[in-house]
Parts: sequence; structure tokens; C-alpha cells
Amino acid sequence: MTTRRIIIVGGGTAGWLTAAYLSRSLARPGSGTRITVVESPDIAIIGVGEGSFPTLRTTLASLGVSEAAFCKAADATFKQGVRFTGWAGRPTPGHDADDYMHVFDFPYGGDTPGLLPAWLATAGSNRPAYADAVTAQERVMRAGLAPKRPGDRDWEAPFNYAYHFDAPKLAGFLRDTAVANGVERVVATIGEVRQAEDGSIVAVAPQGGGEPIEGDLFIDCSGFSARLIGKTLGSRFTPVDDILFNDRALALQIPYDRPDAPIASYTHATAHGGGWIWDIGLSERRGTGCVYSSSHMSDDEAERVLRDYAGPAADGLDTRLLTFRTGYRETQWIGNCVAVGLSAGFFEPLESTGIMLIEVAARMISEFAVNSDKASLAAAARSYNILMPARFAAIVEFLKLHYAVSARRDTAYWRDNTDPASWPDGLADKLAQWRRRLPSRFDFVVDHESFLPPSWQYILYGMGFDTPAPAVDPRSLDAAYAAFGKVRQAQAQAVQALPDHRTLVRHLHQI
Repeated sequence: MTTRRIIIVGGGTAGWLTAAYLSRSLARPGSGTRITVVESPDIAIIGVGEGSFPTLRTTLASLGVSEAAFCKAADATFKQGVRFTGWAGRPTPGHDADDYMHVFDFPYGGDTPGLLPAWLATAGSNRPAYADAVTAQERVMRAGLAPKRPGDRDWEAPFNYAYHFDAPKLAGFLRDTAVANGVERVVATIGEVRQAEDGSIVAVAPQGGGEPIEGDLFIDCSGFSARLIGKTLGSRFTPVDDILFNDRALALQIPYDRPDAPIASYTHATAHGGGWIWDIGLSERRGTGCVYSSSHMSDDEAERVLRDYAGPAADGLDTRLLTFRTGYRETQWIGNCVAVGLSAGFFEPLESTGIMLIEVAARMISEFAVNSDKASLAAAARSYNILMPARFAAIVEFLKLHYAVSARRDTAYWRDNTDPASWPDGLADKLAQWRRRLPSRFDFVVDHESFLPPSWQYILYGMGFDTPAPAVDPRSLDAAYAAFGKVRQAQAQAVQALPDHRTLVRHLHQI
């Protein structure tokens, strides 16, 4: 049997998650496939991407690991969604009512308009927030509770969830998992990329000498440098900084003031005049950071905003500055090379799309690259280069939504974001229609979407977007009110049944 060699250039979360996944799907014993990760000792893990999307549960389960082992190794806690404070600007920026949740559970009734028509038809100040009206999860999150109980099975729960984690520890856990599954690790910095006459990559050679590492399929996980897909193969980078303005982040890690401090089971995203602040709870510390646009805010101003948010807890602690370029590669698979992770593209950490895109890429590669026949790989590349850039473009629209429908006009940053001139055409068309009708599943191409219609609804109506109430049949309205009552009952039951978040985290870390 001919051995097929898959070479992953770069470690970190992208390289090791891809290696671990492919080791279970493509490199099973007897498959004839060998996977090697070439990891540079000179490149540190960025280490501030501490949030994920619910797809990570399925991915981790496919690796054959236990949830407790993952939580202990990665210092993981649970994430049930995102809390947005100060984004809507209604009734005024900073008002107590300017606070809503993007929860991970589907609304009552599933992935359909469901209770939305009845909710819109329910006027008055007593109408609950949209997510609170149609799910029990918002109430659970605000109560500081976990999405599951200690006795629940691995990866299963009454409520949908993802994780927060320590990024370097996550990469280490994935590395150990991949190596245990037979992945070879080579510690070396790439000095030369060798190509055949047709442009395909045949080997990567370590700096300072050493045997070239030959392969049949190369996966570029080299981060922002895009050593293979960009520098060697010349795939063009498509910037979207005219749509998503944020290009910098200041990170700050804050220890808890006491061992039993509550841990939020959501990412808290608090808007400010030039961007927003993330706040993520792990077991021993909070990871915070100020995301901002350097065209609207200086580094010094950003540091003041972050330290004002953190208060005395940040005294004496150092911040870490990260700069990034927002956009993605137009062509992410060229010949026998595929880009995954930062080499393929990057967006600000809003909604935690980074790891989810790595998961999608790894799964697609595992299904598209079943064999190394050139004709098959060429066809796979054409499909991949349609699907993945379209997914990136759809995420651009979803992220911009968070800014575009705000009522804030108090700074140049928010005025520029709410100016339709900065909106992608697809989003502008959607919003123009949704001011006259409800969002429809036909507004979305499912295979291009990372965020299904309910996520769009949580953002739209959490932000106070104005869609006229549709005509609702009285019988349907009666059924909807009965469903609202069932949601309230589920909220009460969940609050009684679920443990405090820290209690569950402590339980899993001690198993």
C-alpha cells in the first residue's frame, strides 16, 4: 500500500485541532495515511482566543476524549452565549435596558419564525426581551447557572453550550490527543518550500539544514504569515477593514478576588466609544480585552478604557497589544495546499468564529481529500474555494449586523458603523427587506452560513430592530401565548434544577 503523507505546517490551535480531527477520520490504522505536524519553536500561540462555538462539542466528542479530561486540561468553563451591553444605544448608550443576550438555544418551536410574529405583535413596556420570551436559556445565564448537571452525559445537556478555555492549554491538549492518535510531531522552523514544475508543493525544508519533509497534501496552519498559501502560492488576501473597522486588541488577564467568585457562563461584550470589551470567565481568572479601531481610538485611549472597565483589579497588571488585519484569502486551496486558521483569514473575536472556521475546514478536508488522486483533489479544491470564501463572506455580514442596526451616534466610530456606506451589499439588502417583513430561511444559503436564522433574530431584536408586527390569526396568537407560558415554566424549572456554574466546573476539574 502506498503511504499518503499529510504535512501540517504550524501547530497552535489550528494545526493541532486539524491534526487531531484528521487522525480520527483519515489516518485510522490501515488507512495508509500518515500525518506530520511541523511546529516552529519560535512562534508563540496568540493565546487570547478563549471562546468557542457549540460545534466544538461535536468536534471534541469525535476525538474520543472525555469532557472532564478536556475541561481539566484546557481549564475550560461553559459558554451559553454572549451578553451584549451598550451596543443597541436604546434608549440611550449605557442605559440599564441596553443589555441583551445572544443565546445558543433555538427559540421555542425550533428554527422557524416560531413565536417571533406573536412577540412582535405584543406591544407595551411589559413585553420581555426577545431571547427571554422564547427560550429558558437567558434566565439560566443571568442566574449564573451552568447549562448541565454533574450527572449529565459527556457533551450532552438540557441547554446548548460551547466553552471558554485557556488557549495555550487547549493547543497543548489537542497536541497530546493528536500524538496519542499517531500524529508525528516535528519541531522545526520552515526555511524553504520546495515546489514541482507544476507549482505543487513537494517538501518543506527546516531552517539550518536537516532532511526535507516530503508530503502529498500540505495544510497551511502557519498563522498570519501564511507561509504556504500566501508567500509561496500567492493567494490574494481580501481585506474587509472597510466593513469591520476593528484592527487592534489589548488583552488583560485578571485574577479573581476570591476562590469562590462566580463564573459567568457567557462571554460579556461591552461596547465603548471606539469598539468593545470582552470579558471571559475561566476557573482561576477572567480574560478581558479591549477591541478597537486604530482609526477611531489610540492605543493609550484603549488602555484607559480597559483599565477603567477593570477597575482596581487591574492595578499593576500588564496589557498585551495585538494588531491584526481583517479579511480572508480568496483562494484557500491551491493545488495540494489548503489554508486553515489564521492563514485562511481572520475576524475580530466577536462571536468566536476563529475555532469554528478551523473545525469546518478540518471536516471539509476530511471529506474532500479521501484520496490523493490529482483530478479528485483539483475538483475538491474548486468546491472548497466556493464554499469557504462564501462562509467567510457570510460571517462578515453577521458581524457587521451587530454594529449596523445600533442606535448609537455618540462617536465617530458608531456613526461610521451605522452609515450604510460601510455595509456589505448582502446585509444592506436583508435589512431593507426586514424593515417590511420577517426574516426568512430563504434569506440564507445554509451551506454558507455559520449562524442560522435564530442567531440573526437574537441580534436584530435584542438591538431593538424595527420590523412591523405581521398580522397574526387570533387562534395562532392564543397558541403563541400558551407557548410563552410554557417557556416561563421551563425557566422556573431550569433555575431550580441546574447547579451554579462554578460548582459544575469544580466537579469536572476534580473527576
